Amino acid sequence: MFQKREVVLKGKDWVMIWLYAAIVCIGLVCIFSVEYKANDDFFRSLFEFKKNYSKQFLFLGICVVLATFILLTDSKFFTATPNLLYIIGILLMMATFVLGKNVNGSKSWIPLGFMNLQPVETCKIFTALALAKYLARNDTDFTKTRSQLIAAGICFLPIVFSILQNETGLALVYFSFLLPMYREGFPPGYLVAGASLGVLLVITLLFPPTSLIIALSVIALLCAFFMKRKIKRNKGILLIIVGLWLMASLFVGVAVPFLFKHVFQKYQADRIFSMVGRDNPFEDESTVKVTSADVKKAKKEKENYNVKQSKIAIGSGGLLGKGFLKGTQTQGDFVPEQHTDFIFTSVGENFGFVGCTILMLLYFGMLFRIVYIAERQRSTFTRVYAYSVAAIIFFHIAINICMTIGLAPVIGITLPLMSYGGSSLITFTILIFILIKLDSDRQMILR
Repeated sequence: MFQKREVVLKGKDWVMIWLYAAIVCIGLVCIFSVEYKANDDFFRSLFEFKKNYSKQFLFLGICVVLATFILLTDSKFFTATPNLLYIIGILLMMATFVLGKNVNGSKSWIPLGFMNLQPVETCKIFTALALAKYLARNDTDFTKTRSQLIAAGICFLPIVFSILQNETGLALVYFSFLLPMYREGFPPGYLVAGASLGVLLVITLLFPPTSLIIALSVIALLCAFFMKRKIKRNKGILLIIVGLWLMASLFVGVAVPFLFKHVFQKYQADRIFSMVGRDNPFEDESTVKVTSADVKKAKKEKENYNVKQSKIAIGSGGLLGKGFLKGTQTQGDFVPEQHTDFIFTSVGENFGFVGCTILMLLYFGMLFRIVYIAERQRSTFTRVYAYSVAAIIFFHIAINICMTIGLAPVIGITLPLMSYGGSSLITFTILIFILIKLDSDRQMILR
């Protein structure tokens, strides 16, 4: 299972390792800047492991051990065990319903004493490996619908348990696996259909469902009118128009209300509609009737508070930032969850636009490096896994930063390698170092 020590560092992608180290160090500095106060005893607080930055330092130590363990492990271990690991991941997600601990209304954490394990976070590793294993099989023909459905089932099964645990934000991360599936031949028509539904969902946030259904009906009638000659020659075109109209109308009139009433938590739905300046139209009618205008206004301000404070913190940094430990928003604890979901605000306030740009360049450098690694592989397994890692990291970066600047609703997505938390840091460390290990053996055909 383990390789000889003298070949541990041979062939490893040091560019990836240094990019990983740089981003993790920036994360530690930012978490430290959020919590450290002038009257704190630095060395005492660091080794008491009561502060978040000291705990994150401990988690980093665990990550170093795990990374070393992965680099010592034979690559064939990761190609031989994905199915077993995937089953273990699903069982861990199911175990949260019995052993789970409630954190911010989400029962998705298993307490381990020194940290809380979030299976929906770690299951991303097992899903990436399981998808790579399935697509690398000799008997998998990804041009057939059956194979596509099996691959989609592997990726999307964790979504069901994630939603049941009230972790809607992390459930969305699993849609990032569409990227490696597309790279391996997933029909682009499905992606276009999915993107169209996404656009329709956004439009639904802006306009009432009834108005949209009327608009869709008018568009369908106009299409039928202007294509009447083609319809006379081919009745199938009319069936396609009617089918698309019916599906879009059902999505707007049935699926979207169900999504906001029964899938998203009430506070999540309120935040989403608050972002576009609307009250939640799917809120319980009895609650709306007894709610005064002042209460509604106060509620909307509360929903926007996080993002407002985040924008203030980032904007106040200017070009070069206020300086390390000199941020008023950071030191004053004005931004909620600043050490986790809103860690990017500390970068903006402390180091300004220049600091944010450097961090983004490091992230883009990592993403481009992963794609470069993926495309130089002989093994389908490693290529699929590499694209899965790139897709997960990209999704987290895009959503998290858009959250902090008000371009996306606050749904609880961490910033990779930066946000505080053992589950998040350990998950991304394992994802990256498994890739580094597999890439070091790229001359092998791993299945």
